[in-house]
Amino acid sequence: MIDLGLFAEGEQLPNESALATQLGVATVTLRDSLAVLRTRGVIETRRGRNGGSFICAAPQTSDQSLFNQLREISTLELRDLADEHAAISGAAARLAAQRAGPEQHAKLGSFIDALAKAQERRERRRADARFHIEIAVAAQSVRLTHSEARLQAELGELLWLPFAGQPDPLAIEREHRAILEAIVANDANLAGALAEAHVTRGVRRLSTLRLQQMAEGDS
Repeated sequence: MIDLGLFAEGEQLPNESALATQLGVATVTLRDSLAVLRTRGVIETRRGRNGGSFICAAPQTSDQSLFNQLREISTLELRDLADEHAAISGAAARLAAQRAGPEQHAKLGSFIDALAKAQERRERRRADARFHIEIAVAAQSVRLTHSEARLQAELGELLWLPFAGQPDPLAIEREHRAILEAIVANDANLAGALAEAHVTRGVRRLSTLRLQQMAEGDS
């Protein structure tokens, strides 16, 4: 959630009990996770009257680190992730087309505009991820929102790895706009089909890169 920009730099996290409930984990699990984040310098804990855990500037992940992460994923896992992501995103888009109102439409549009203005990989990745998560929010489904956030955390940054002129930010922006137009038009079938095709294309690009790694002997 921090990496996706759902918690901003300098923002104070909710107290442990509230955050554990929000994330659906035990308090002891949350404390262990916060300890790891402190060690990594992602959060800092301040004592005193105005104390608590605060978000630090998240470190930028290098391209090489991401390429190494991709090497740990098999082509079968990528196929399964593509199937899951298409199912979640498609269902969320269909429900958003039926349930979302002008306020949600405007928020989705703001993330498309953020993608258009983004100049570097992290900004693009965050705008892309937030657009998809916001569709699930607009669908008014807590489970779909959690699933979409998890998939974006697992795959999101990998999808923006550069290779052979890909990914194309302008093409992705156009696809986002087409999905939003279908949602605004209350066309559930079209919105779902466009969302499924969009995420499938993204993972297919990643699969192509993974096959290229394998052909090069994962060197």
